[in-house]
Amino acid sequence: MTSPVWHPYAHLKTQSPAPRVIGGTGPRFTLESGESLLDATCSWWCMIHGYAHPRLVAAIREQAGELCHVMLGGLTHEPADRLARELVRITPAGLNHVFYSDSGSVGMEVAMKMAVQYHQLRGRPGKHRLLSLMKAYHGDTAGCMAVCDPEEGMHSLFAGYLPRHHFAPAPTAPFDAEPAAVRADLDALRAVLAAHHHEIAALLMEPLLQAAGGLNMTSPDYLRGARELCDEFDVLLVFDEVATGFGRTGKLFAADHADVTPDIMVLSKGLTGGYLGHAATLATDRVHEAFVGDSPHHAFMHGPTFMGNPLACRVALESLAVFEEEDYLGRIAGLNRVLCDELLEDATLAAHPAVEDVRVLGATAVIETRDSADLAGVGDWAREQGVWLRPIGRWLYTMPAYITDDTDMRRITDVMKGWFR
Repeated sequence: MTSPVWHPYAHLKTQSPAPRVIGGTGPRFTLESGESLLDATCSWWCMIHGYAHPRLVAAIREQAGELCHVMLGGLTHEPADRLARELVRITPAGLNHVFYSDSGSVGMEVAMKMAVQYHQLRGRPGKHRLLSLMKAYHGDTAGCMAVCDPEEGMHSLFAGYLPRHHFAPAPTAPFDAEPAAVRADLDALRAVLAAHHHEIAALLMEPLLQAAGGLNMTSPDYLRGARELCDEFDVLLVFDEVATGFGRTGKLFAADHADVTPDIMVLSKGLTGGYLGHAATLATDRVHEAFVGDSPHHAFMHGPTFMGNPLACRVALESLAVFEEEDYLGRIAGLNRVLCDELLEDATLAAHPAVEDVRVLGATAVIETRDSADLAGVGDWAREQGVWLRPIGRWLYTMPAYITDDTDMRRITDVMKGWFR
């Protein structure tokens, strides 16, 4: 019987029937067929603790017996208050105010509205456009689609429907580039800001790792330079750490590599360990204080129904506790060593005619091919080897759960390399 579920990013005429998942443990999930697949993508990068983690499951069950949901409009509850305090504690200094929502895309919508309203309240209504980077991906809602890469991104069909914003070239200097090598990237960013800062409210970026736009890995010096340019041109700096937050780049947040505090930061995915949908948009005192006033326009008019959901807040608190108590940054460093040894040090892989580049950052690795046709069929082939891989265009990548051990990590890299043999 055909399922009525409409699957994402699927060509309805040619899609294969979706395998039915019936459970999972650790870094693997189990199919109805009995197959056990090692998840190389940790379910779109969010299941950082793997499946059926006993502490996270217990936290949800305990909270469900107390309070499953209550509106955050005019009310509050202990998990929401405690999580907000914890997020202020662990994020870069100065991000002292937390606005909840229910997904990364909505968290970015909140950030964009917050930035535009900030300038309105300061008497700068002309600063109502946004500046994004080429190769960017910030989500699939309307506001987010408008700040995704307009040329190579997946939303060009909607160009006539979306508002027009500004774009700067994607940075090209790699993560370990010398500061001088980053100068050309920052000069390109400066040129756009100099020309259009009078109408730009905020610069949006995925710091260090542009994920769905091609796993572009860039330099911490670019973040430092962007911070200085935003200050110079009176533009807010927004970090989309939906994918990069909670250890993915090797530090707790990508911003930590550069010792930079953005004006606004968006978190989701790993926030709850992937166990429930939730997001948080954090802002500095400077942004928050602009909303303190007497006019009706000082209220921030946004309120997702499930913002601050007690179940999501409670499991997020447990996720963070596990992360810190079990030294996940140490685990991520171990995953990074395996990824570097198995992929970066493989001269045969780098020399393969289909391979354009191989990159590793934190617990993320990608083999970039010259054409998406070079990866046609790789998902099905990997499944036969017991590994779940889902490439993005011409990028074959892994973002594993942090509890993946060295043997399983090498299993994933062996399958990735095996495709090119």
